Amino acid sequence: MSRLRARFDACRAEGRAALVAYLTFADPDPATTVEIVLAAAAEGADVIELGVPFSDPSADGPVIQAAMERALKAGGSLPGALDAIAAIRARGATVPIVLFGYYNPIFVYGVDRFAARAAAVGVDAVLTVDLPIDELDELRVPLAAHGVDVIPLVAPTSTDARIARVRALDAPFVYYISLTGVTGAGGGGAVDPTRIAAIRAATGSPVAVGFGIKTPADAARVGALADGVVVGSAIVSTIAGAADPAAAVGAFVGALRAGLG
Repeated sequence: MSRLRARFDACRAEGRAALVAYLTFADPDPATTVEIVLAAAAEGADVIELGVPFSDPSADGPVIQAAMERALKAGGSLPGALDAIAAIRARGATVPIVLFGYYNPIFVYGVDRFAARAAAVGVDAVLTVDLPIDELDELRVPLAAHGVDVIPLVAPTSTDARIARVRALDAPFVYYISLTGVTGAGGGGAVDPTRIAAIRAATGSPVAVGFGIKTPADAARVGALADGVVVGSAIVSTIAGAADPAAAVGAFVGALRAGLG
C-alpha cells in the first residue's frame, strides 16, 4: 500500500477527512518553501501538494497565478522543486507529497528522467492538471515503474464512463474539482454528497474535494462528506507579505485541521 493511501486510511480510521494543503514551490523563495512545508506538516497537513511554478497556469486563479509569478522570479523550477523535496525528506519529514502542476516542464525535463528523480527524492504521486486520462499513460507508466502514483482529476462535467476509467489506475485518491472554473473560485465548498459517493464507488478510491474551500468552516462542511479536503488559494494567500511565512501557514493549517475534528 502506498504511503498516500495509508494516510487516507488512517484518517478514515480516526473518523475524519484528510487535509491536503497546496503550496507553490519557491513562493516566496526555495529555501523558505522547505520551512513552510515542514510547518504545514507539523500543524496537521496530512498531504502536501507542492505546485511547480509555470508561466502559463491556465487552471489557476489570480492568487496562485501571482504565487507562481513570485516563484518564477525567485528561481522556482521543476528541478528546484525536486531538490526541495529531497531537502524536506532529509529533515525527516514523512508527510506524503504530491507534485502538482502542468505537463510542459515534465516533458522538457524528460519523462523517464523525471520519474526516476521523483522516486529518488521521495515524491509519492504526481498530478498534472492538463494531462487528461486519455493521455495519462505517457506519464503514468514511467512513474509506475519507479513506484510513484498519479492522481486523477474528476470534474462536475466528467461523464460516468470517463469516471469509471479511473478505477484501472488504482489511485491513492481522486481529486474532485467541485466547481467549474479556476482555483480560488467562490462557492464556499458547496458540494453534492451523492456525486462524491458515486465517484468513490466508481473509482474504488478515496475522494478529496478541492476548489472554493477557504475557511475552517468550509473544510469541516466538505470534510463531513468527502475523504479529503484540498485547500490551496486560501493557504497561498497567507504567504504574500507575511513576516514569517512558515509561521503564518502553520497557524492557518492548524485552524483548518482543527475544523476537521
